[in-house]
Amino acid sequence: MAERNSTRVTEFILLGFLVHREIEIILFLLILVVYTLTLVGNIGMISLIRLDARLHTPMYFFLSNLAFVDLCYSSSIAPKLLETLLTKHRSIPFFACATQLGFFLNFLILEMFLLVVMAYDHYVAICNPLLYMVVISRKVCVQLVVGPYLYSFSVALLHIVVTFRLIYCGPNIINHFYCDDVPLMALACSDTSLKEILIFIFAEFNMISSLTIVLISYLYIVAAILRIQSTEGRCKAFSACASHLTAVTIFYGTLIFIYLQPKSNHSLDTDKMASVFYTIVIPLLNPMIYSLRNQEVKNALRKAIEKCYVLPLKNFKK
Repeated sequence: MAERNSTRVTEFILLGFLVHREIEIILFLLILVVYTLTLVGNIGMISLIRLDARLHTPMYFFLSNLAFVDLCYSSSIAPKLLETLLTKHRSIPFFACATQLGFFLNFLILEMFLLVVMAYDHYVAICNPLLYMVVISRKVCVQLVVGPYLYSFSVALLHIVVTFRLIYCGPNIINHFYCDDVPLMALACSDTSLKEILIFIFAEFNMISSLTIVLISYLYIVAAILRIQSTEGRCKAFSACASHLTAVTIFYGTLIFIYLQPKSNHSLDTDKMASVFYTIVIPLLNPMIYSLRNQEVKNALRKAIEKCYVLPLKNFKK
């Protein structure tokens, strides 16, 4: 045991993408642009919601939290990936790896259940519009958001403790571009059965429970929309939840593609590309989806631009 302890791994090497240097530079530029737009889009969304009083509603409260999660979610992965692509500095200290995994799991689970909360919000708004402000009160809004924060933090912390209590004494090369559970577990020298059970239980529970609630909510929403007599009313009701439905489809579609692939078709390279999509691209898509399809957000953006540029220009002319 003393010999094993003396050879424990103190850092890991992120293998990343096994491509030519020219392609790495192209990937760096693409991801840098996407990450910059993600920062601008999500910080912009949070700022608009805070500054415009017309957006101080439960729906936009949940949306601002989703934008915050997307911002943190992307920031837990993108900076290290950009450093790796640009400098080829692939090492990551043991505790930095634990921190990255913790943030990644925390915000991934949090995004899942915030999408559930938003589905419930749409369900109440469309199926029980007269009771909406009673059911989705300010206190309930806070509870609906705090619950997922506490749950995701607890699950991520449990995974971190179990993962980094394992003994890593041999190879330290992680076949991924960030510290992920499964590649890390493959490097462990000790028994990983508890970790495997935890991954199975929480992955199944999180995916099935969240997706089931979203699907049930939308079954009730569709039924309520079909009962609306006027075509205009139906279109208005559907457009109210179209952005959220698009975000849910993209997010869960990507996760299902990764985790439900047949083993015969399973490829680490495919996993890496899919991981780029849901860790880097989806956090960019969400603010675009909610702004481009939402007239209230577009009006708030137009008003903010007028305040920033038009009014100072008028004062300058005077």
